[in-house]
Amino acid sequence: MPGFFFPHNNMTELNGKDDCKLAEGKIHKKKQKAFGADLKNYLKCMVPHIESGIKTSNSRNVMLSAEEVIQWSQSLEKLLASQSGQGVFREFLKSEFSEENIEFWLACEDYKKTKSDHLHGKAERIYEEFVQSDAIKQINIDYQMREATAKKAQDPTHTSFDEAQKTVYILMERDSYPRFLKSKVYLNLLNQLQTNTSK
Repeated sequence: MPGFFFPHNNMTELNGKDDCKLAEGKIHKKKQKAFGADLKNYLKCMVPHIESGIKTSNSRNVMLSAEEVIQWSQSLEKLLASQSGQGVFREFLKSEFSEENIEFWLACEDYKKTKSDHLHGKAERIYEEFVQSDAIKQINIDYQMREATAKKAQDPTHTSFDEAQKTVYILMERDSYPRFLKSKVYLNLLNQLQTNTSK
């Protein structure tokens, strides 16, 4: 892999913590782009988290097993059914600058569980964040679907985003998911867990 050149007056030497921040996308996007291809830094950061258990959103520690990670390769559905799987896949999508897909999919899953009196506010937020033509995290859907989804979001029901969600799911399944399974992120994680198991 070719090295990256940075003039010393623009950038201080990176240490392990900065590498982690870069890999986790906490430093400005320009710098992240430069390091986006360098998965070695990303893995150096991910492996300690994985070994100590990935923290899920409800703050429980979930220990990953090699069996669970192997199951992720059976289908995108199985990967997304796992909280840890969602986290690792999301980090992979960040490295490809396409995390809006999983974020939209998760927002739709949450939306379906929303009480009817809160649907309008959530529909508006999802539409503004992911669907409208100048959305910050615009998803890749065609003009007709964008228009149809906009209409459904104005008079929201629990199924307002189903078609768009299905399209994004198929896009991830055909495009990002196969690359994820061949990626160093996935293969090194699996190898690490299998090595730990055999010790």
